[in-house]
Amino acid sequence: MVDFNYFLVFGLGSLWLGSQIIWVAGLPRQLQSGEKKTAEKGSPQAFMLFWFDQYAWIGILLSISGAISSILGIV
Repeated sequence: MVDFNYFLVFGLGSLWLGSQIIWVAGLPRQLQSGEKKTAEKGSPQAFMLFWFDQYAWIGILLSISGAISSILGIV
């Protein structure tokens, strides 16, 4: 039987997907310096800003978990 570590596969896949998400969404507003974009509460612009922030946090989480899993898969 082949001794293969799936942590490496999961890690590299998560790292790739997370980096693509960060490339598209950018950093969330909570991590950006300077003036932050705002919109009127309840408006479609506020809804989109919220979801872009959530999407960016998902990308960061995937990138970090992918890097950790890749390191565990190599070791």
